[in-house]
Amino acid sequence: MVKKFGDHTVLNDLNFTVSKGERVTLIGPSGSGKTTILRLVMTLEELTGGYIHVGGNPLQYEEQGGKRMRIPDKRRRRTTTDIGMVFQHFNLFPNMTVMENVIEAPMHVMGLSKAAAVEKAESLLDKVGMAWKKDARPSELSGGQQQRIAIARALAMDPEILLLDEVTSALDPELVGEVLAVLKDIAAETDISMLIVTHEMQFARDVSDRVMMFDQGSVVEQASPERIFSDPEHQRTRDFLHAIL
Repeated sequence: MVKKFGDHTVLNDLNFTVSKGERVTLIGPSGSGKTTILRLVMTLEELTGGYIHVGGNPLQYEEQGGKRMRIPDKRRRRTTTDIGMVFQHFNLFPNMTVMENVIEAPMHVMGLSKAAAVEKAESLLDKVGMAWKKDARPSELSGGQQQRIAIARALAMDPEILLLDEVTSALDPELVGEVLAVLKDIAAETDISMLIVTHEMQFARDVSDRVMMFDQGSVVEQASPERIFSDPEHQRTRDFLHAIL
């Protein structure tokens, strides 16, 4: 895949696969294109060149008769219902309660009845330790609590793929652990595929099947967490890890 913003190439001929149930973490310096990958998979950005497939289905473009053709919006939306994303800044609806935030999409996108959506939401809020705040509004919650609600909201759509974009970077340091603990539990208890962008290297080590070192729009190297963190192959990876660890 290729992604350009004007004359600036952010992703250059990038090609990788995430298998079903695999947890892949992207590490690398800020501005290297990691978040752009997640935004492309979520169709929040438009591909400049190439293709993305999710579960065998083309996401933004497909080849027809030797030409690269844009996927109609209806087909695109059908594919993106399998994808959940948790953002850096929570993105909760401020005018809705916690419960309303979690049931909104299951009711309006999946067509669940309110009773079924509430039952599902209560189970997920319990899983992330936030059932006691179901009637609160986001402004009444700490950043860590809001992020746990955002995780429950993403899971409420039964995604096959979960995109995690620097989900702890906007949190006070003492709140980071509670959010990472929830995500570790989800990784241990489900077979959801995860594509993760994080600067929390211990989290990357704990949950990842594979870590990809990213720089200037390209993959520098990729390997198991043990290999990347203990014996990286490339000097660029060694320099990056030395700077942040």
